[in-house]
Amino acid sequence: MKTVYIVRHAKSSWEYDGIADIDRPLKKRGINDSYLVSEHLNTLIEKPDVFITSSATRALSTAVIFSTNFGYPLSNLMIKKSLYSFSDGYLVKTIKALDDGFNTAIIFSHDHGINDFVNKYGSKEIIHVATCGVIGIQFEDSHWKSIKKGKTILNISPKKIKNLIK
Repeated sequence: MKTVYIVRHAKSSWEYDGIADIDRPLKKRGINDSYLVSEHLNTLIEKPDVFITSSATRALSTAVIFSTNFGYPLSNLMIKKSLYSFSDGYLVKTIKALDDGFNTAIIFSHDHGINDFVNKYGSKEIIHVATCGVIGIQFEDSHWKSIKKGKTILNISPKKIKNLIK
Protein backbone atom coordinates (compact mmCIF):
# COMPACT_ATOMS: atom_id res chain seq x y z
CA MET A 1 0.00 0.00 0.00
CA LYS A 2 1.28 3.49 -0.94
CA THR A 3 0.08 6.86 0.33
CA VAL A 4 0.84 10.29 -1.07
CA TYR A 5 0.03 13.63 0.55
CA ILE A 6 -0.10 16.49 -1.93
CA VAL A 7 0.34 19.99 -0.51
CA ARG A 8 -0.41 23.13 -2.45
CA HIS A 9 2.11 25.78 -1.45
CA ALA A 10 0.90 28.35 1.08
CA LYS A 11 -0.32 31.85 0.17
CA SER A 12 2.37 33.76 -1.69
CA SER A 13 2.98 37.43 -2.33
CA TRP A 14 2.52 39.38 -5.56
CA GLU A 15 3.82 42.59 -3.96
CA TYR A 16 7.31 42.61 -5.46
CA ASP A 17 7.76 44.31 -8.83
CA GLY A 18 10.21 42.68 -11.15
CA ILE A 19 10.50 39.43 -9.20
CA ALA A 20 10.28 36.23 -11.23
CA ASP A 21 7.28 34.00 -10.50
CA ILE A 22 9.53 31.18 -9.30
CA ASP A 23 11.04 33.53 -6.67
CA ARG A 24 7.79 34.79 -5.12
CA PRO A 25 7.93 34.44 -1.30
CA LEU A 26 5.19 33.47 1.13
CA LYS A 27 3.00 36.16 2.62
CA LYS A 28 2.77 36.36 6.41
CA ARG A 29 -0.59 34.55 6.13
CA GLY A 30 1.13 31.79 4.13
CA ILE A 31 3.77 31.35 6.82
CA ASN A 32 1.13 31.22 9.57
CA ASP A 33 -1.02 28.78 7.58
CA SER A 34 2.00 26.53 6.96
CA TYR A 35 2.60 26.25 10.68
CA LEU A 36 -1.10 25.72 11.43
CA VAL A 37 -1.63 23.02 8.81
CA SER A 38 1.65 21.17 9.42
CA GLU A 39 1.07 21.08 13.18
CA HIS A 40 -2.47 19.77 12.65
CA LEU A 41 -1.35 17.24 10.03
CA ASN A 42 1.34 16.00 12.38
CA THR A 43 -1.44 14.94 14.79
CA LEU A 44 -3.28 13.03 12.04
CA ILE A 45 -0.57 11.10 10.21
CA GLU A 46 2.80 9.50 10.82
CA LYS A 47 5.83 11.27 9.42
CA PRO A 48 6.01 10.55 5.67
CA ASP A 49 9.04 8.62 4.45
CA VAL A 50 10.08 11.26 1.94
CA PHE A 51 9.46 15.00 1.48
CA ILE A 52 9.71 16.39 -2.07
CA THR A 53 9.17 19.98 -3.18
CA SER A 54 9.06 22.20 -6.21
CA SER A 55 12.03 24.54 -6.48
CA ALA A 56 9.78 27.61 -6.39
CA THR A 57 10.46 29.72 -3.30
CA ARG A 58 6.85 29.58 -2.10
CA ALA A 59 6.70 25.76 -2.31
CA LEU A 60 10.17 25.32 -0.83
CA SER A 61 9.33 27.63 2.10
CA THR A 62 6.12 25.69 2.76
CA ALA A 63 8.06 22.41 2.64
CA VAL A 64 10.71 23.69 5.07
CA ILE A 65 8.04 24.60 7.65
CA PHE A 66 6.32 21.20 7.27
CA SER A 67 9.65 19.36 7.43
CA THR A 68 10.62 21.21 10.59
CA ASN A 69 7.30 20.47 12.30
CA PHE A 70 7.54 16.78 11.36
CA GLY A 71 11.17 16.51 12.47
CA TYR A 72 12.23 15.60 8.95
CA PRO A 73 15.88 16.47 8.27
CA LEU A 74 16.11 19.43 5.90
CA SER A 75 19.21 17.86 4.39
CA ASN A 76 16.95 15.04 3.12
CA LEU A 77 14.33 17.36 1.59
CA MET A 78 14.30 16.60 -2.15
CA ILE A 79 13.97 19.60 -4.45
CA LYS A 80 12.65 18.92 -7.95
CA LYS A 81 12.77 21.70 -10.53
CA SER A 82 10.33 19.71 -12.64
CA LEU A 83 7.58 20.18 -10.02
CA TYR A 84 7.56 23.90 -10.87
CA SER A 85 4.92 23.13 -13.45
CA PHE A 86 1.25 23.84 -13.63
CA SER A 87 0.24 20.53 -15.17
CA ASP A 88 -0.07 17.19 -13.44
CA GLY A 89 2.39 15.48 -15.81
CA TYR A 90 5.50 16.18 -13.75
CA LEU A 91 3.65 15.41 -10.52
CA VAL A 92 2.62 12.01 -11.91
CA LYS A 93 6.18 11.32 -13.15
CA THR A 94 7.63 12.29 -9.77
CA ILE A 95 5.26 10.01 -7.87
CA LYS A 96 5.57 7.06 -10.25
CA ALA A 97 9.39 7.32 -10.02
CA LEU A 98 9.45 7.08 -6.20
CA ASP A 99 11.53 4.31 -4.68
CA ASP A 100 9.28 1.46 -3.56
CA GLY A 101 11.10 1.51 -0.22
CA PHE A 102 9.01 4.61 0.55
CA ASN A 103 5.43 3.79 1.55
CA THR A 104 4.43 7.41 2.16
CA ALA A 105 5.44 10.63 0.46
CA ILE A 106 4.52 14.28 0.87
CA ILE A 107 4.90 16.50 -2.17
CA PHE A 108 4.71 20.30 -2.34
CA SER A 109 3.61 21.71 -5.66
CA HIS A 110 1.30 24.12 -7.51
CA ASP A 111 -2.37 24.79 -8.22
CA HIS A 112 -3.49 23.34 -11.55
CA GLY A 113 -1.27 20.28 -11.48
CA ILE A 114 -2.50 19.38 -8.00
CA ASN A 115 -6.19 19.81 -8.88
CA ASP A 116 -5.78 17.66 -11.97
CA PHE A 117 -3.85 14.96 -10.09
CA VAL A 118 -6.18 14.62 -7.08
CA ASN A 119 -9.23 14.37 -9.32
CA LYS A 120 -7.63 11.88 -11.71
CA TYR A 121 -6.11 9.63 -9.01
CA GLY A 122 -8.35 10.23 -5.99
CA SER A 123 -11.83 8.90 -5.25
CA LYS A 124 -13.54 12.21 -4.40
CA GLU A 125 -14.08 15.18 -6.65
CA ILE A 126 -12.26 18.20 -5.31
CA ILE A 127 -13.21 21.45 -7.00
CA HIS A 128 -10.30 23.49 -5.72
CA VAL A 129 -7.32 22.75 -3.47
CA ALA A 130 -6.81 25.83 -1.29
CA THR A 131 -3.41 27.35 -0.68
CA CYS A 132 -1.71 25.20 1.96
CA GLY A 133 -4.38 22.56 1.43
CA VAL A 134 -3.41 18.91 1.82
CA ILE A 135 -4.98 15.99 -0.03
CA GLY A 136 -4.10 12.42 0.96
CA ILE A 137 -4.57 9.56 -1.49
CA GLN A 138 -3.98 5.90 -0.61
CA PHE A 139 -3.25 3.31 -3.28
CA GLU A 140 -3.61 -0.46 -2.95
CA ASP A 141 -0.58 -0.88 -5.21
CA SER A 142 2.78 -2.06 -3.86
CA HIS A 143 4.75 -0.23 -6.56
CA TRP A 144 4.58 3.51 -7.15
CA LYS A 145 4.96 3.03 -10.90
CA SER A 146 1.75 0.95 -10.91
CA ILE A 147 -0.58 3.43 -9.21
CA LYS A 148 -3.89 4.01 -10.91
CA LYS A 149 -7.00 5.08 -9.00
CA GLY A 150 -6.67 5.47 -5.24
CA LYS A 151 -8.86 6.39 -2.31
CA THR A 152 -8.96 10.00 -1.09
CA ILE A 153 -8.33 9.71 2.65
CA LEU A 154 -7.64 13.33 3.63
CA ASN A 155 -8.72 16.81 2.55
CA ILE A 156 -7.68 19.60 4.89
CA SER A 157 -7.13 23.32 4.49
CA PRO A 158 -6.27 26.23 6.77
CA LYS A 159 -9.91 27.36 6.73
CA LYS A 160 -11.20 23.92 7.77
CA ILE A 161 -8.69 23.76 10.64
CA LYS A 162 -9.55 27.29 11.80
CA ASN A 163 -13.25 26.31 11.83
CA LEU A 164 -12.42 23.29 14.01
CA ILE A 165 -10.61 25.50 16.50
CA LYS A 166 -13.52 27.98 16.87
